[in-house]
Amino acid sequence: MAMLSADTLPTMNSHEVHADGRITFRYVDQRAEKVLLNFEGTAQPLPMTRSSDGIWTATTPAQPPQIYYYSFTADGQPRLDPENAQLKPNFIPAYRGNLVTVPGATPQPWEPADRPHGVVHRHTYTTTCVTGLPGNQSEYIVYTPPGYDAMASTVYPVLYLLHGWSDFAVGWIEVGKAHLIMDTLIADHRAVPMVIVMPLGYGEMSFLSFEAWDNPAARAKHYAAFERALLTEVLPQVERGYAVSRQARDRAIAGLSMGGRESLTVGLHHPELFAWVGSFSGSVDQLEADKAMPSPGYHGDALRLVWVACGTDEDGIGPNRQFTTWLKKNNYPVTAIETPGAHTYMVWRENLLAFAPLLFRK
Repeated sequence: MAMLSADTLPTMNSHEVHADGRITFRYVDQRAEKVLLNFEGTAQPLPMTRSSDGIWTATTPAQPPQIYYYSFTADGQPRLDPENAQLKPNFIPAYRGNLVTVPGATPQPWEPADRPHGVVHRHTYTTTCVTGLPGNQSEYIVYTPPGYDAMASTVYPVLYLLHGWSDFAVGWIEVGKAHLIMDTLIADHRAVPMVIVMPLGYGEMSFLSFEAWDNPAARAKHYAAFERALLTEVLPQVERGYAVSRQARDRAIAGLSMGGRESLTVGLHHPELFAWVGSFSGSVDQLEADKAMPSPGYHGDALRLVWVACGTDEDGIGPNRQFTTWLKKNNYPVTAIETPGAHTYMVWRENLLAFAPLLFRK
């Protein structure tokens, strides 16, 4: 087969979004025998067809407005789209990919638009709690809302928002678009202005292996170390550096998947610190509630809300329903939410849109 030189490689739009919501993907690989499109909106990878000029092409069915993750598999090897700078970062190579947006008739809450914007800040610090980081350098991300004034006499409520297993600390920004969602909610007066803190969610970096995830002892060490890092390192730094309230009624904690499990265990064990707790597709299948959760009545009247959400197409829907039953049995102020969808940011963006407006209401 004749090969094209670098000077004669075809130019193309690698991710073309059509007016009806279909997306045509294109990928160049002269040597590949088989290329698949891994697309978040379909249950199975889509086979791609190669043209005579070496461009592989596949077109999805029409998709509703959303941000979608995708990648390619060429002869069994995962590949990114080199023509798309919008990346889905991840510690696990097989979970990395690119992002493509199907826009709505009007801007969606996670899309850039002409509205006041907050500011995203990135902090690095030396940790004594988290193990396995180069130079013991950990990080947390902070979103301050539009109009935030560090010198004002009024302090802001704060939401600690946790990412999932294999995500970076920036997961809720780069993929979840939490900053744009909050800009929208605040501009529409649907949520009160709040600071959002997004820490690196690991207690031990060795936990980033499937073997450790399946090991109960490794999970326990990870969760305990993360809790120490959050409560003794991140939270005090945030309260020294930002104009945030130090009252439990003005603190919330929520997260997705692994971060949902972390939010439940930290939040429910510390009602003196957090009055609002949220779990988005939380990993509660590994949680023995009777052993791991506080006894009935421990939370008293401090907790305002325990919000437990899960996608109806997720493997975790059964365990989340069971955990919700346990919470109700033990008189927690629980709200259970089930939304269509799988274990993806498409569900978690909708969760944040629904959860944030409930927070810090008097």
